[in-house]
Amino acid sequence: MKRTIALCAVLLALCASVAGCRDSRTLPMGADGKPKITIMVGGLDKVIYLPAMLTERLGGFRAQGIDVSLLSQPDGATAETSLLAGEVAGVVGFYDHTIDLQAKDQCLTSVVQFANVPGEVEMVAANKAGRIRGWRDVRGHNLGITSLGSSTDFLTKALANRAGVHPDEFTPVKVGAGQTFIANMDNQAIDAGMTTDPTVARLTSTGKGRILTDLRTEQGTRAALGGLYPASSLYMSCQIVQRYPEIAQKLANALVGTLRWMKTHTPGQIAAKMPPSFASGGKELYERSIADSVRMFNGDGRMNPEGARNVLNVLSEFSVNVKPRKDRIDLAKTYTTRFVDRVPR
Repeated sequence: MKRTIALCAVLLALCASVAGCRDSRTLPMGADGKPKITIMVGGLDKVIYLPAMLTERLGGFRAQGIDVSLLSQPDGATAETSLLAGEVAGVVGFYDHTIDLQAKDQCLTSVVQFANVPGEVEMVAANKAGRIRGWRDVRGHNLGITSLGSSTDFLTKALANRAGVHPDEFTPVKVGAGQTFIANMDNQAIDAGMTTDPTVARLTSTGKGRILTDLRTEQGTRAALGGLYPASSLYMSCQIVQRYPEIAQKLANALVGTLRWMKTHTPGQIAAKMPPSFASGGKELYERSIADSVRMFNGDGRMNPEGARNVLNVLSEFSVNVKPRKDRIDLAKTYTTRFVDRVPR
């Protein structure tokens, strides 16, 4: 019995030292007795997720008295895995993951909704623009996505499906974002692909890529997807939100404060607050990339219910996870406005 107890104690100690064994329903505590909040961002330098880093740069998290660390992953699928493993408290990524995961019996909820459109752009390599003039033309081509299971993967399949092109009729290629996306297009590893600013601005300014579908505006999103498609957001596990409502409220206060700030400042003023490394293509190009995308942000952090319903409809057209369970998805569990509604003016 003593040997058994000792062995159990050793195993528990080992488990506690491994991030993957940590209880995903709790937050780690710092030396000051306050929760340490780590948020994984699906690409910190992407303009679609700009409010996360901007909040840190404006001192928004500190003003709320919370200890927040921002980490970066090149795609939402990897960030989602980190959240489910309990390695991070939240993810700044696409809302559609909350629906996809509910179909797998996991509960995630959007706490702050940054935008009601994806902010993504399907770019065609300049030397293929004559052959790929619409989504019907993607048959037989290599299409770049950040990774399999990412939101760019979801959207690529959805747009192709709406044009009558089955996912088996084109080849999705994992190319990440930023310079790796550009390199794959330069090397002709992909003929077209889905990406965001500032990569879009770099491709269009150099003439290397042309826009096929622009999901940075409400008009473009409605035309392509039949309605709004809420995307970038802060989402967390339902259990963490229920256990730490005060943390969720402080995060909402900080992020909504930033969304409001963005509505009263120019792209140049926004760019000036961001890390200089984000403007690797040059200051003017970075400001242009923000100007081209900044209208996507809603300014209040609230979910558009019509948009949430449309995301479910789009996913149910092709997703092997969502399609058979569409009628059992409870959208009320995939987002909440409880916290953003309480943000002080």
